[in-house]
Amino acid sequence: MTALHGALVARIARTGPISVADYMTECLLHPTHGYYTTRDPLGAAGDFTTAPEISQMFGEMIGLWLAQVWMDQGAPEEFALVELGPGRGTLMADALRATARVPGFHAGLRLHLVEASPALRARQEAALQGHEVTFHDHPASLPDLPTYLIANEFFDALPIRQFQRAKTGWHERMIGVVDGQLAWGLAPEAPVEALADRVADTHEGQVVEWNASAQALAADFGNRIEALGGAALILDYGDEVSIGDTLQAVRGHAPVDALASPGATDLTAHVAFGPLASASRARASRLTPQGVFLERLGITARAEALAAKLQGAALDSHIAAHRRLTHPSEMGTLFKVLALTPTHCPAPPGLEPA
Repeated sequence: MTALHGALVARIARTGPISVADYMTECLLHPTHGYYTTRDPLGAAGDFTTAPEISQMFGEMIGLWLAQVWMDQGAPEEFALVELGPGRGTLMADALRATARVPGFHAGLRLHLVEASPALRARQEAALQGHEVTFHDHPASLPDLPTYLIANEFFDALPIRQFQRAKTGWHERMIGVVDGQLAWGLAPEAPVEALADRVADTHEGQVVEWNASAQALAADFGNRIEALGGAALILDYGDEVSIGDTLQAVRGHAPVDALASPGATDLTAHVAFGPLASASRARASRLTPQGVFLERLGITARAEALAAKLQGAALDSHIAAHRRLTHPSEMGTLFKVLALTPTHCPAPPGLEPA
């Protein structure tokens, strides 16, 4: 039993079953028992590994992409370079190193990180020594500047609600208590206005996930980018639309029961990119597999250049990292890329207009 388990059981006893969104929020962001607020979850000693931790090439490609978009938009003299959920700061550190020789880029950037975890903020400051960093609890406090934004594996951790299709409406999946343990249940059938368009492409018993906070953020980013300039680059696992139960819990790099140890496991769900694109006033790119995107940016040429200086186990590890990031059977197809850019600006490199 975790400390948060007892708190959730007590809450449900007082007020009734809670939604999946409420459960995820408590598990991930509870101020004293939340997963992200109490630990560094990354790396071999943690629970999962993200693309920037696999190879420096990932952050380098992203950094050069941002610099090219900045130049294509006239190289504004002052701009916000933003990352949402920056992990250990590895991606941003690699991006800044790759762009160090781009004339005017570092002089103009103002570095802003949106991070809820005190433990990870300390790691990010260490990784980004020599750069002035402004931290934010929420994107709403970002400055009114052209904004070039990275969100790598950020949207998958935003809280979802789950709905199971009924005959004419939807049952919301809820979490209650049975014999002192957290357990799944269904709310009574009811219409859900936000899912009115999903009745035609689902059948009775299927689960659909709805992420209101993700759509609201995409709308805010789109409004900001359309008005001020910039770009948002969203990289995550998921697809165009939500279908099926994709909530997953990970601990020690292995899947576990999502209800078993609240606050001690990472909880995520696949991202539905279509609603993010349609929520934005800015122009959305065509959804593109991560492997295709990285290949278009030149990751293989970069991999070959780095490989020329390696041998033995280091070379083997490098080759495996390139494969993991790009191959269809690994991260290359499961992970997708979506960009938001102003409607009056050129299409971003590596991506096609929707």
